[in-house]
Amino acid sequence: MDFSLLAGHPLYAATGLAYLAAFVCYALAWKSTNAAFGKAGTGLMAVALAGNAGLILARWLEAGRPPFKSLFESLVFLSFCIAAVYLLHERVHRTRVFGFAAAVGAFGVMLFALTKWDAEIVKLPPALQSGWFVPHVVVYFLGYAAMFLAAAFSVFQLFKPTLSLRAGTVLRGEISIEDLAYETTRFGFVLLTFGLLVGAVWAKSAWGDYWVWDPKENWALVSWLIYASYLHLRHVKSWRGKRAAWLSIAGFAAMMFTYLGMELLPTAAESVHVYIN
Repeated sequence: MDFSLLAGHPLYAATGLAYLAAFVCYALAWKSTNAAFGKAGTGLMAVALAGNAGLILARWLEAGRPPFKSLFESLVFLSFCIAAVYLLHERVHRTRVFGFAAAVGAFGVMLFALTKWDAEIVKLPPALQSGWFVPHVVVYFLGYAAMFLAAAFSVFQLFKPTLSLRAGTVLRGEISIEDLAYETTRFGFVLLTFGLLVGAVWAKSAWGDYWVWDPKENWALVSWLIYASYLHLRHVKSWRGKRAAWLSIAGFAAMMFTYLGMELLPTAAESVHVYIN
C-alpha cells in the first residue's frame, strides 16, 4: 500500500481522515451521555461525503467519462454510497448507533482503494458507451451499500438483538436490530432488482440478448436469490433470529464475491465485467 500517493492527492487524504474522525466520534457516542459526540460524527460524515463527491467529480472531469471503469474508481464510488445510504438511514431512523460501522466501512474501502490506485485514464469500450451505464452502476452500488449496512446489523443481531441506547446515539429506549436489518435489506433488494433489470435491457442493446450467462451475471443472480430467500423466509418463525442473520451475511458474502472475486474464476477471461486495474 503506497501511502506516498496521498501527498499528491490532499482531497483523497482529507476525505479518508474525515471518515476516520467520524468513526471515532460515533464510537465515543456509544459510551457517552453527551449528544455532541454523535452530532460531531454526523457532521464529519457529511464532510467526508462531500469530499468523496469531489473526488468522483474531479475524476469525471479529468477522464471525460463516468468514473466507474476501473476497480479503483468503483471503490471510491462505493465509499461514497456507504456514507450516503448511512446518512439516509440515520435521518429516517433517527439513530446514530451504527454510524461507527458505516464510517469504518467507508474508510476501509478508501484504504483498500489505495492498493488499486489507477492514475491512468482508460477509455470506455464501445459496450460501456451507453446511456444504461451510469444508472446500472449507480443503482447497483447503492444496493451494495445498503446490504453492507444490513450485514453490519446482522452481525450485531447475532450477539445483541436489542440495544439500550444512550443519548449520544439520539434514539432512546430499545430498538430491534433484526427489524433494522430486514428494512434495510428490503431497500437494498429493490435496488439490486432494478440493477438486474437495467443490466438485462443494456445487455439486449449491447449483445443482442437479455442474459448471456456471463460469470458475473450468474453470481449477481445467486446473490439476488439469497436475499430473496431471506425476505421470504423471515416470515417463517423458525427462520427468524440467528438463522436470518446468517442468511443475510451469506448474501453479503456472495455479493462481495460478485464484485471482487470474479478474477479468481477460471472463466474470468471470458467475462466483460471483470475489473481491469
